[in-house]
Amino acid sequence: MNREIHIIKLESLREPGPGLYYHLTDPQLRSKQEPEKGVFIAEGPKVVHFALKCGLKPLSLLMRQKFTEAAPGLEIIRLCPGIPVYTAEDSVLEELTGFRLQRSWVLCAMKRPSPLPVAEALQNARRAAVLEGITEPSNAGAIFRSAAALGVDAVLLTPDCCDPLHRRSVRVCMGAVFRIPWARTGEDLGFKELQKAGFRTFGMALQPGGFTLDDPALASENRIALFLGNEDSGLSEKVLHQCDGTVRIPMARGIDSLNVAAAAAVAFWQLRPR
Repeated sequence: MNREIHIIKLESLREPGPGLYYHLTDPQLRSKQEPEKGVFIAEGPKVVHFALKCGLKPLSLLMRQKFTEAAPGLEIIRLCPGIPVYTAEDSVLEELTGFRLQRSWVLCAMKRPSPLPVAEALQNARRAAVLEGITEPSNAGAIFRSAAALGVDAVLLTPDCCDPLHRRSVRVCMGAVFRIPWARTGEDLGFKELQKAGFRTFGMALQPGGFTLDDPALASENRIALFLGNEDSGLSEKVLHQCDGTVRIPMARGIDSLNVAAAAAVAFWQLRPR
């Protein structure tokens, strides 16, 4: 293995090496032509360091020049032998971000991990979350962070759900997406695999009837898959028709609902395996 460190000082972000970082705001980075294809961006020293410790493959680094001389920056560089480490003055990097940089600003382009089959993600799981049509990467990231912290063993995403390796999602979840098994469902939205694995399926929905989240009958279920819907329209009729039941959070003061990420955290805590 090449153990050399390649620190490359940039005078302009228009130099050819760091080209993939130009697409930081593009949610379809993963589908660009080579070399961007199969790439995601991790941001921040804690997230980058955790991703490297989880065995994800770094392709290049882009960091503040001052951070290359700080202990946390040097540790990240040591974990990335043989890859280019691009650096520049803040005035150059701020052209990319549009804001004043934090002291430990760093980005790492990484190879996307191979996707898991749904059955493998559900293996040994007792609690699963299924995200149907979540569009905002920050919400997906917050759900992943709550899932990892509150006893959810797997996360499934429907085909129309946003990318959990989107830069904002990875940043918000603080690397939880590297810790918890997740998979994309097919057009059946995962019901076949969930039922085969012995899960009871429940959709969070503002519907009369169904269960309230604090119903003791829910806590007694051995395996629960909780479906969470789109930020605007909630769960589709297709999902609600196939679920074993619906769940709602009892609300006060005339408020009818929570943001989907907040609702997920409340539900994960209440439904955690006993």
